[in-house]
Amino acid sequence: MKAVFAELLAAVALTALAALAGWFAGGERGAQLMALAAVGLFFLRQLWQVLRLIRWARCPLGTPTPSASGAWSAVFEALHRRARLASAEREQATQELDRFRRAAEALPDGVMILDGHRSIEWMNLHAEACLGLKGSVDTGARITHLLREPEFLEYLDSPDHRGVPLELHTQRNPGRSLQIQAAPFAAGRTLLLVRDVTQLQKLATMRRDFVANVSHELKTPLTVTLGFLETALDALADTPPQDLAQYLQTAAEQARRMQQLIDDLLTLSSLETDAPPPLEDPIDAGALLTDIRREVEALSAGRHRIVLDNQGPRGLLGSARELRSAFANLAGNAVRYTPQGGEIVLRWGAEGAGGARFSVSDSGIGIAREHLPRLTERFYRVDRGRSREAGGTGLGLAIVKHVLERHQAVLQIDSEPGRGSVFSVVFPPHRVQA
Repeated sequence: MKAVFAELLAAVALTALAALAGWFAGGERGAQLMALAAVGLFFLRQLWQVLRLIRWARCPLGTPTPSASGAWSAVFEALHRRARLASAEREQATQELDRFRRAAEALPDGVMILDGHRSIEWMNLHAEACLGLKGSVDTGARITHLLREPEFLEYLDSPDHRGVPLELHTQRNPGRSLQIQAAPFAAGRTLLLVRDVTQLQKLATMRRDFVANVSHELKTPLTVTLGFLETALDALADTPPQDLAQYLQTAAEQARRMQQLIDDLLTLSSLETDAPPPLEDPIDAGALLTDIRREVEALSAGRHRIVLDNQGPRGLLGSARELRSAFANLAGNAVRYTPQGGEIVLRWGAEGAGGARFSVSDSGIGIAREHLPRLTERFYRVDRGRSREAGGTGLGLAIVKHVLERHQAVLQIDSEPGRGSVFSVVFPPHRVQA
């Protein structure tokens, strides 16, 4: 810029001198000097336009081109057209980059881009959450400095890692199971896809445990049933009728136990899958509690003192069949785990601002505190031997949990070994009829 300005000053000085000399000289010599002055003026104009062009080139992008006439007008118009096209291309590239970033952020998996030195160029929020990183801090850092697990470093160094995911447990985010897959990207870069498979692994474990538990629960009564039937068939001629009757009675009890287990499994499966929402039928709470008390007394067969304390709202909204099953499960468990001579109290009362509470309290054996969070798991038993002797399937509280969730109710458990238990169901106000 300084050089052009200096040339401009020199041209101005020479042109002025030539014009003055021609003015004073006159004649043919003066005409030549005046022609030289005209050429100087033309050169001066070109330098001035060049100076304007340089000034415009140094302005911020988007600055309008200078106006001019003649050939320089065509030059500036061409530059203006080129600048407009470049601006449109930059805007389009910016929009495409923004769309790419929004699309990458919307992906359910983590996405990370590494350069040729394995430094982080970019990552979406899912990748940050999965790997325990922070984009504003860790972008630009080497991924191998942040994730130091040997199996991850070996995976990146392996030439045949394409298409083969890596199962990784990283110390930066303990408790999570990650699946990482690397793929080559543009210009020597690497694209990392990160997926959190913690929940999938838990579900797979639950599925294996469920199959194992069902097989075990069905195998025991089936073995007993087959054993007694085979014994009765082998000794049919030599066995007294009363012994045969006892064998068949035992086999029938075990068959009923298997039937109950299958019924509970079907009920639980219906509640856990695509079952429709519960009905919004009005339920007479007094009649329901009377039926539950009658069932409890029949199950107890006079071995316990059964008390019904009904001081609650008149009715509920929901599925009478599902709530009857849940209440009966809670009351039946109290009978099974309360020694003879104990007391079982069924209570129905108001709760909070318009809610209601149903509770079953007993003077039974009680439950240790460490078992309480897992009581609603399928087939979870505090004492497996005692539970089977009592006739339970291990699915009752799991059914109760799902029924209550469908009715927006909450199960509360308070128990202590040797002092009995209290199982309470708290209903929200919109489920209660005053």
